[in-house]
Amino acid sequence: MTHDDKHHHALGHHHSGKAHAPGGMTARDPVCGMAVDVGETEHTLEREGERFHFCSAGCKDRFETDPDRYLKARDEAEPAPKGTRYTCPMHPQIVRDRPGSCPICGMALEPMGVPTGDEGPNPELVDFTRRFQVSALLAVPLLLIAMGPMVGLPFRHWIGEPAAVWLEFALATPVVLWAALPFFERGYESFVNRSPNMWTLISIGVGAAYAYSVVATLVPGIFPAQFRGEGGAVPVYFEASAVIVALVFLGQVLELRARERTGSAIRALLDLAPKTARRIAEDGSEADVPLEDVKAGDRLRVRPGDSVPVDATVEEGRSSIDESMITGEPVPVEKAGGDPVTGGTLNKNGTLIVRAERVGSETVLSQIVDMVAKAQRSRAPIQGLADRVSFYFVPTVVLVAILAFIVWALFGPEPSMVFAIVSAVSVLIIACPCALGLATPMSIMTATGRGAQAGVLIKDAEALERFAGVDTLIVDKTGTLTEGRPRLTDVIASGEMDEDRLLMFAASLERGSEHPLAEAIVAGAEDRGITLEKSDDFDAVTGKGVAGDVAGHRIALGNRAMMEDAGVPVESLAERADALRAEGKTAMFVSVDGEIAGLVAVADPVKKTTADAIRALHDLGLKIIMATGDNARTAKAVAERLGIDEVRADMLPEGKQKLIEELRENGASVAMAGDGVNDAPALAAADVGIAMGTGADVAVESAGITLVKGDLNGIVRARALAQATIRNIKENLFFAFVYNALGVPVAAGILYPVFGTLLSPMIAAAAMSLSSVSVIANALRLRTVRLG
Repeated sequence: MTHDDKHHHALGHHHSGKAHAPGGMTARDPVCGMAVDVGETEHTLEREGERFHFCSAGCKDRFETDPDRYLKARDEAEPAPKGTRYTCPMHPQIVRDRPGSCPICGMALEPMGVPTGDEGPNPELVDFTRRFQVSALLAVPLLLIAMGPMVGLPFRHWIGEPAAVWLEFALATPVVLWAALPFFERGYESFVNRSPNMWTLISIGVGAAYAYSVVATLVPGIFPAQFRGEGGAVPVYFEASAVIVALVFLGQVLELRARERTGSAIRALLDLAPKTARRIAEDGSEADVPLEDVKAGDRLRVRPGDSVPVDATVEEGRSSIDESMITGEPVPVEKAGGDPVTGGTLNKNGTLIVRAERVGSETVLSQIVDMVAKAQRSRAPIQGLADRVSFYFVPTVVLVAILAFIVWALFGPEPSMVFAIVSAVSVLIIACPCALGLATPMSIMTATGRGAQAGVLIKDAEALERFAGVDTLIVDKTGTLTEGRPRLTDVIASGEMDEDRLLMFAASLERGSEHPLAEAIVAGAEDRGITLEKSDDFDAVTGKGVAGDVAGHRIALGNRAMMEDAGVPVESLAERADALRAEGKTAMFVSVDGEIAGLVAVADPVKKTTADAIRALHDLGLKIIMATGDNARTAKAVAERLGIDEVRADMLPEGKQKLIEELRENGASVAMAGDGVNDAPALAAADVGIAMGTGADVAVESAGITLVKGDLNGIVRARALAQATIRNIKENLFFAFVYNALGVPVAAGILYPVFGTLLSPMIAAAAMSLSSVSVIANALRLRTVRLG
């Protein structure tokens, strides 16, 4: 959409639609894109056998001037999907059903949701770039004519003063009346909506400088003698108005390009998914089909070097998958039959046959992209400060400009009116709060994109800001500190029994159980290559253990109570069992035919990354509490080994929620990290909930932050990102506040008594644009911040 389009919307350009052509036929204006009632419009044109309809004579004239431009734009334009809504990048509370300008700040509204990746360049950027190029092309000779004598370039002398003034008028007029039109539209809207913003100041400043200069050119005789300079001519400020427009456009183009770059993380994620998938039909034939045609249940072939098209389960084959886009871990993961694979990950070597499970918007990749897109439009509480300041700042600046004009006009040296106008215009220009408005959204947008690249998915800006100030972190044990999958760790045989035979008895018996500890024992035996026997007469005793017959022997496996019930003495291994439990392991006695035969121990191993992550979190200023449903002995053993500050064991989900409420009542700011299912109440109750996802849980609604890789290093990265982002926002706000606080009095002329000069409106415009560029550049530094 061009700014001509927005101009129509802004001015309420519409048609009644009461007298429709037969069938209520409408056509789209090729210039502004509006729907035009064919039966009503007078503005039509036929070209190469095709009739075009326009909403106004202005659109028809523009089309006649350059029809190829508008036809090409029409042919290449990708219409937004039906139902698309539009929002303001700076004010997400503004949501509209159609494109246009924000009623608060005047920025072009952007489509909500996830970008398609092929929507083409930002039309506002294209339009502003063209307007900047025209402005700059005309402003340069203007600047040479007006300022040349100051630097030894006598262009003005060669041309002559009267001709120079008229040439300046000719050069400045297209810049102000055409290029700067979007600025005046937005400034007008700010008055109508009673929402003063940067465009209020720009439109007043540019308009005042240009209007004064036009009057001075056309009717110089109305000015008093003290206004006249060399040859009796009245000084004009065409160059100020034109150069101001060019510099503002420069800042806007840089800002729009930067905003496009902040979406590079989303586009990079979108590009990870292949555009096609190789589908295997029921008759065994194969064909490449568009990704959108893949449905759940389809069988797909993933060849070496291909990206996995959708979330799926491996049915045939074995390969290693590069999951770094999801987990951030560079080491490929082995995949075989029954293993899940994630869309967008890269198949390294073998060929896989997979069955599609989740497609379209349900895939992990789509959820990540959607979460990032929403977070980039979210609003941090700290942004409210900038908005409040801007609301009062603009009227204050206008008042200062008026006061400066009055003071200079009444008490300034001759020509006092010239000084009055120069100071008032400079105040309006240099005070432009565009840097203030950019400070927060630019940092948030850049940070969310950077987080996505590091496997840290930020649900909204508020979560990011709160996490920077958290002082207490509550973590679950199972699946967060540990791998969440019990493993066989120890096999201790007693007497003449050897370890393999002991393990054969235990695993053969446990094969009849579905308990996670039983599965660990069976898996441990299979890993050692032990052949299991059939078990008979299996009996599970709740809370104690299991018993049964294996290879003609009566086997019992369980805790001390189980052995006592069976009359088996365990004193010889009791001390060893206690030692294993002190290490956080679950120790179980094994008896064979009524005699103690040994011990097997199972534990949920602590993740290799946990210890280093705990130390890093301590360094980042967090107190760590482990809240787990496991028994106190095991929990304390794990906590002591890792250096965790506090342990709360035997806790149910509601107990974790009460713990958070208790901590908050005592003044703590609490973050909760959990698996996002049983911990959902606690995640919602915490100041910040952190879902420890493993790829399938990336959209947990109760969490503000989701970590794609389910370990504590993700929390380290999230904390580092949150602190870096808030620090970056504060730096931006500092630059903007200090710049405006210093710039306004200087522009008003406070330094004139000391140095004898006033700040030129051109210098004010350059400084204003420079402040915006500095804020943008500072925000983009977050793209390269190290996250632990």
